[in-house]
Amino acid sequence: MTARAELTASLLSALRDIPGLRAATPSTTAVAANLPWDIDVMAVDISENVVEIRVVALSVPIPPLTETAGAVLRAVMAGTAWENASLRLVVTDVDAAALTH
Repeated sequence: MTARAELTASLLSALRDIPGLRAATPSTTAVAANLPWDIDVMAVDISENVVEIRVVALSVPIPPLTETAGAVLRAVMAGTAWENASLRLVVTDVDAAALTH
């Protein structure tokens, strides 16, 4: 596994433990569960200077969620080749259930 793939897996693992956010993927259907690889990797882009993670907000308000996620994900990046890269969290959608509470 490459360093980039390891970082992607670590970032996604940490993201799954953050309440109120999930990786933004093109499909959340049962078909996606049958793929032989983790579809969530499509939500992460890692370049030399920027780590971008696209997320869906499952609750509001959004700023506290992204602040928490930023701190957790930045800690995951520490000690890697990307520890000085910019971390960009992009909220691509808000789950409809978040707006009904």
